[in-house]
Amino acid sequence: MRLLHLSDIHFKAPDCLQPLIDPERPYRTRLKADLVALCAEKAVDAILVSGDIAFKGHPDEFAVAYAWLKELAAASGCPTDRIYVVPGNHDVDRSVCKGSMAIANAQAAIANANHLRREAVLRTQLNDPDSGLALFKPLAAYNAFASPLGCFVSPAQPYWYYNLDDLGGGVTLRLHGLTSTLISGLEDRDDQPGRLYLSPLQTVLDPEPDVLNLVMSHHPPRWFLDEHAVDDAVNDRAPLQFFGHEHRQRCIATDGYMRFTAGAVNPERHEHDWKPGYNVIDIEVLGQGKDRVVQVCAHVRQLQKNPERFIALTTKQGQDVWVQNILFPSHATHVVRPTEAQPAQAAAAAQVAPAAPAHIATPAEVAMSSPSTKGLVFRFWNLPDSQKREIMLNLKLITQEDLVLSDEELYNRGLRLAAKQGLLDALAREVDRLQQQG
Repeated sequence: MRLLHLSDIHFKAPDCLQPLIDPERPYRTRLKADLVALCAEKAVDAILVSGDIAFKGHPDEFAVAYAWLKELAAASGCPTDRIYVVPGNHDVDRSVCKGSMAIANAQAAIANANHLRREAVLRTQLNDPDSGLALFKPLAAYNAFASPLGCFVSPAQPYWYYNLDDLGGGVTLRLHGLTSTLISGLEDRDDQPGRLYLSPLQTVLDPEPDVLNLVMSHHPPRWFLDEHAVDDAVNDRAPLQFFGHEHRQRCIATDGYMRFTAGAVNPERHEHDWKPGYNVIDIEVLGQGKDRVVQVCAHVRQLQKNPERFIALTTKQGQDVWVQNILFPSHATHVVRPTEAQPAQAAAAAQVAPAAPAHIATPAEVAMSSPSTKGLVFRFWNLPDSQKREIMLNLKLITQEDLVLSDEELYNRGLRLAAKQGLLDALAREVDRLQQQG
């Protein structure tokens, strides 16, 4: 599987709305050309964007970013419905934060809570109808952009995950998109590390058998109040890690995990050591059973000046491709019972019963996490508003009283209900019918 990792693409209005005077456009053009050349023989299977899609969370910025990402997907052979995004601090509309005491109070309650109670306070804020909506109100424009891509976030679903294709050896790649901006937007919490909060609610990352966890977050662990807990959970449970925010192109490889921090596609040009960058990563599982390893081959790319082009950031050995074999966790799926040929002591040494999982996914969660559902969500959102409403009302996934909600909250709620009620197939048939009508 081939992944394209981008971060901090920073589409900034009004410049991005006027291509002829947009100073950042040439670097995006160089990136696209470099990517096309790199992927001439092997297409991209999924595009991961680890936040800061916009610059100040304005709808116009997201619209231009969406158009560019679709162009990039087409050029690299990646289906548009295989684009995955998470919010960054620049995707937060700070003007919304400044005008709302409800947002300030909800964020302050979490930030100022005793560290032993912060998780409980977060749960309380998310479960409260008013406080929960306040926390996500600054992400309204992001959610409008992310909903067709199936990456909507809300108090009921503060992060998302999707299962992708088989990597070989019976292993499924699972993407976890985390929301690192829950208390962004006030008091300059993004200006220095250690002031944001992620919480154990987002780092369950259940280490299931035959699942390879990939985590994507805008902020790396050191930016959180719960830095050490996040770092430990991510390192122990997610062999593949993708971060942004720091505008530094880095690749950290160990036997247990591989961590990428993407250089910004569009960093601020006045920054020290300004170097736009991106990553292309090939992932394959080699071997069978307990002998499986995850082979990661990474192309870490940076912009070079004079002549202006993207080049490989090489390893210490001077290699253009970073290659690392990660040990795949060996999971026991059952207890081996002793037999005459296998005494109890030998059986105990051979296998140990696994610990109970932290979370057992419901059928609705499993359905929503499938690639086919993400494709369905993309097709649904590309219907005209009148047709989306018609489908939801016909299937009784929304009511007339629900129409006061924003489109993003209304239809994403309906999609989750369709999964819960086993109506995704019916929804797909309705989408097919309306698409055939033109």
